[in-house]
Formats: sequence, C-alpha cells, structure tokens
Amino acid sequence: MKKLTALLTGLTLAAATVSAQAATTLRFGYEAPRSDTQHIAAKKFDELLKEKTKGELKLSLFPDSTLGNAQTMISAVRGGTIDIEMSGSPNFSGLVSNLNVIDIPFIFKDKAHAYRVLDGEIGQGLLKELEDKGLKGLGFWEVGFRSITNSKHPINTPDDVKGLKIRTNQNPMYVEAFKLLGANPVPMPLSELYTALETRAVDAQEHPIGIVWSTKLYEVQKHLSLTNHGYTPLLVVMNKQKFDSFAPEVQQAILDAAKEAGAYQRELNAKNEQDILDKFRKAGIEVVEKVDTKPFRDIVEQPVRQYFIERNGDTLIKQVDALAQ
Repeated sequence: MKKLTALLTGLTLAAATVSAQAATTLRFGYEAPRSDTQHIAAKKFDELLKEKTKGELKLSLFPDSTLGNAQTMISAVRGGTIDIEMSGSPNFSGLVSNLNVIDIPFIFKDKAHAYRVLDGEIGQGLLKELEDKGLKGLGFWEVGFRSITNSKHPINTPDDVKGLKIRTNQNPMYVEAFKLLGANPVPMPLSELYTALETRAVDAQEHPIGIVWSTKLYEVQKHLSLTNHGYTPLLVVMNKQKFDSFAPEVQQAILDAAKEAGAYQRELNAKNEQDILDKFRKAGIEVVEKVDTKPFRDIVEQPVRQYFIERNGDTLIKQVDALAQ
C-alpha cells in the first residue's frame, strides 16, 4: 500500500511538472513606457489571463518600443515572431482602410460615444476585417482624445497652427487635417519624437495627454492646448494562427481578459486626467484647457469626411453618427 501511495504521489508530481512546463508564454509588445496606463493594463491582462486559464497562458511584456516601432511590431505579429501587439488605430489603417473612420477629426462627440461605437457592432466588424491580414483583434483599449503641444506659442485658434511643423502619425485622416489647418505634418514613430522635438526638427506634436506625460514630451515643449481634435483607440491584436491554435475555452479566456483589462485602463485614464494637467502646470507648461473647437471643425471636418467617403463610402460614417445621441 505504501508503495502504491508513493507511486501515485510521484505520478501526481510528475503530472504537475509537465503541466507547469506546458504553460505557454505569449510575447506582448508595445511602444508605451512602463509609466503609462498601457503598461499597467498589460500587467492586468497578464494577471487576468493566468487566472482565467489556470496558469496555462501568461504574458511576457515588452514596453517602450523594445521590439520595434508600431509598424515593425504589427508586421512581426502577422509573421508570428511576436504573439500580441497594441498600438493606436492609425497604425492599422494601411491594412484595413475602413479603420480610418475612427480617425476622422471630431467624429466622436465624447468618450461615451466612442465606447458605443468601438464596443458594439461597428467596432467588432472593424476588428473582424483584420483577420484576413493574419491578425485577431482582441479588443479596443485607449490612447484617448488628442491634444496639441508645441514650442512656439499657445494654440487657441486655427491660425495658431499655421506654419507649425507638427509630428503626426501616418494616418491620412490626420495628415490631411493638419494640411487643411496650414501646418506641415511630419509622420514619424513615437520612439523618435522626443529627439525630434528636442532638436527642433519639428515644432509640435499631437497626442493624448497621458502619452505626453508618460513619454516626458513636456520636457521639450512649452504649450499644451486641449483641442480634442480626434479620439484614438488602442488596438490589441494577436497572431491569428496562434489564437486559432488554442481550444475554444482558452480563446474565450483571452478575449475576456483583454476586454476586462481594457475597461480597467479606461478607468485609470479617466482618473488620471486632472492630475496630469496639474503636473504639466507644475512643470512649467502653459495649458489652454478651454479651446473653442468650432473654428477647427469648420475647416477640417467635412473635407476629411469627404476624403474618407470617396475611398470607402458613407455607410460607416452614418452608422457612427447614429450612435452620437
């Protein structure tokens, strides 16, 4: 009996060892630094994933552009050398042109409007379109409403934007918008932006305030204006072949963990906004909180919408507008 008990105990321990060895680690890359809510939410994602899969899956996190810029990482996920990546929606518009609807200036009335669109049928349909490109969309997290910083002067009106060399992303919606405002848009990766601002290769940039704070861009800028000219969601994507290799219950655990971590990050961003603005002021940044956005909208909104319609039709725009309430 003792021998049988010992044998069973040994088999149990061996099975546990095999199970531990079988745990799969997924490589998760992103541009944001460790101080950003993106990284905090990524850690939450890892925690939830381990919990929901009973340790079968866990994440190895690579923040701060460790695995390359957004485009490099997206390509790596499609190729299977990185398992999961997250970056702003503009980085995916070259793969799925319909995603450009998200980045039309002033298309979202507020965050609640954006969440209704992204978490509902429209957003899920856009994620579905990525599957033909080898990507499984796990959900929309948040970059946020975009504001403008610059080293020249406060921005209160469209005239204040004229002539500025402004870093934007490569999304045609933003490039077109800043051209209409009379600026000189210069697309470049986030990892190159601090140096470009410091050396005055560009005068200005436009990001949500959380990114401006976590990447310390305020150190090389003097003025911040809350123009809220566009809302950028964060797409969390996984190599589709890798996702499909898991059992249905594990796939659902991945999706559920990503959704919960995204909701957690949105809450963090909302709580942090006023605190970040106070920190900017203490750091010597001149903050313009109340900007009359109507003159900006009058210049860019309809032309950029037409730019999208000519390439993608007007169905998505009408669907987004219908959810404004």
